[in-house]
Order: sequence, then C-alpha cells, then structure tokens
Amino acid sequence: MEKRDILSCSLQELESYFTQNGHPKFRAKQVFRWLHVDRVRDFEKMTNLSAQLRAQLDENFYITSLKIKKRLVSDLDNTVKYLYGLSDGEYIESVLMHYHYGNSLCISTQVGCKMGCRFCASTIAGYVRNLRPSEILEQIYMAEQDSGQAVSTVVLMGIGEPLDNFDHVLRFLDLLSSPEGHQMSLRHVTISTCGLVDKIYELAEKKLGITLTVSLHAPNDEIRSASMPVNRKWNIDQVLAACKYYAEKTGRRVSFEYALIRNVNDKEEHARQLLTRLKGMLCHVNLIPVNEVAERRSLYRTAPQANVRRFQEILQSGGINTTVRRTLGADINAACGQLRREEAGRERGCMLDENCGNHGYRIVT
Repeated sequence: MEKRDILSCSLQELESYFTQNGHPKFRAKQVFRWLHVDRVRDFEKMTNLSAQLRAQLDENFYITSLKIKKRLVSDLDNTVKYLYGLSDGEYIESVLMHYHYGNSLCISTQVGCKMGCRFCASTIAGYVRNLRPSEILEQIYMAEQDSGQAVSTVVLMGIGEPLDNFDHVLRFLDLLSSPEGHQMSLRHVTISTCGLVDKIYELAEKKLGITLTVSLHAPNDEIRSASMPVNRKWNIDQVLAACKYYAEKTGRRVSFEYALIRNVNDKEEHARQLLTRLKGMLCHVNLIPVNEVAERRSLYRTAPQANVRRFQEILQSGGINTTVRRTLGADINAACGQLRREEAGRERGCMLDENCGNHGYRIVT
C-alpha cells in the first residue's frame, strides 16, 4: 500500500483514519498538533503515542520535509531568499521580507509554471508539477524555523499559478487557518493570479477573506496578449468582470499588479486607458518596476522613474489608489524563478544566466 502524505491531511481525515482503525478520535488532534504546532518530522518523536501506534503511522504515512539547498541574505534589507529541494529532486523558491508591520513570506505553489508570461523567470525552466498542500505549507514552517521569527502575512506569488493548483491551494489554506494548527487568519493571505477567470468566480463563492491580486500588466488586449498568453483565453474585460464580482461578493478590495515595461505599457496614454477601465471599481493598483530577466532583457526593460511617477499621478488623479512597490532584495534577485533556473543549469552543466553573480549578498549553505 502506498504511503499517504500526512501533512496534507485535514484534521477530519485523520479523525476518520483513527476511528476506522480502532483508535480514539482524540489521537487525531494529538498527531495534528505534533505536525502543525510542534513541527515534528519523525513519528518516533510523538511521545504521547504508543510505540505500536507510532509504528503503524510510519507504515501508512510519510511526513513531508523540504531541504534548504541555498539561502541568500540581502545586504541591503535582510530579505532572505530560499531555494528548497523537494523529495523528487525538483526545486522551488520562497522569499522572506521584513516590514515594519511584520514578516511577509512569498511562497510557490507549483514546480515551474504553465502560463508562459514572457517577462517572468518562473516559466522559463518549464512546468513540472503541482505542489502538494504539505509542500506549500512547509515553506512557511521552514522559514519560521530558519529565521526564528513568525511569518505574519503570506503571499502566493512565487513560482507557479496558484489558481492552476486550485484544490491543493484550498487544502493548504484550510490547514494554515486551522484552529488546531497554525491559526493564521486568511485575511493575512494574498493569492496572486494572472487571470484564470473561472477560478476567480469559484474563489469568490468560497468567501475566504483572502486578498485577490491580479497580474494585469496592460491596459488593453493587444499589449496583454503579446506578453501574457492567458489573455487569449480570457481577455481584460472578462478578467475585470470576474474581479468586480469578487469584490462585490466578498467585500474585499482587489489589487492589480502592473509591471511597467519601457516603451511597452508605460506611457501616459496607457495610464489613461487603465484609468478608464478601473474607474468606480473597489481596487488598488500596485506599480512594479519590471524584474529584468536575462533571456528577455532585449524585450522587457524597466521603465524610467519619470514614467512611473507620471503613471501613478494619472491613476491617482482619477481616484484609483495607486502605490509603487518598494523593491526588496534587489541584490539577491529576489523575484522568484531565478535560483531554480540556475540550479537546473548547473545540473545540466551550464549556467543559464551569466549575469547572476554572487555580489552584494551573503550565501548560506
């Protein structure tokens, strides 16, 4: 019989397992707390269980554990970027950022990404598989263990498209917020999507209290379709209609990510087009200096600061709350996807990005 991933099991599933196998129901809560509160990764350390029960658990389940393969610490702001090794030899990344209100962790939901956004490093090394709920959750547990600090907010904006791994992400959210486990309020969780319209509607019906962030990056379909293939399936009007529904259904403001790319989407005319589309909507726009990826650098360059400021002024003058993202971990290429590509390149005997030198940050492990 194939072993089950116990860290992905809900408390209710564990209760069912124990009662069906002749054990008291309360044993499930004990095991759940060992896994999600005490963070034990060995059944033998669950000392309030009998030796026989520990052996039975070991025979039927396994406990997911990630390995820190590389840890980069920014000399600029102490942002920490983790490269994790998975049990099947694949890699994912997460980024721990420090703010005045607490620590925020940007986590991955897939090994690679199918979406094919032209300016994103995560898609270049290819899609492999979805992460299990336990592998998503373990990124938080590992970061807290390594840093010795609590993670106060979680952003699903690392490698992968969260809504393309919908069921596993929902299970992760259930585990994260469990009163018997980590107890994180889902109001402290943000899910970022490139615009999977059907899943936005489905997520709205769940009324989970999470913040929805949509990677828009363009004011019209011509520009968006050229860099984001998902727009050929769901155009901007369809995406915005789903976002309006989400805001109305949940009462939560939707955020739009807009990476300003030089001579592509950073002109005054683009700002005015975007303003027209968003006027009257419960939303926020986060302007981002695009992260330049070596393989795409000739096409996607960071917009000049003057263009960024003018873009913000136009949106704000029209009543759209607009901020410019503060860049953290710039010296460690903190945007997700680059460490995974480098590691894959080393295993193939090549270096994918010759400009990713180890300058200005500390390498641990």
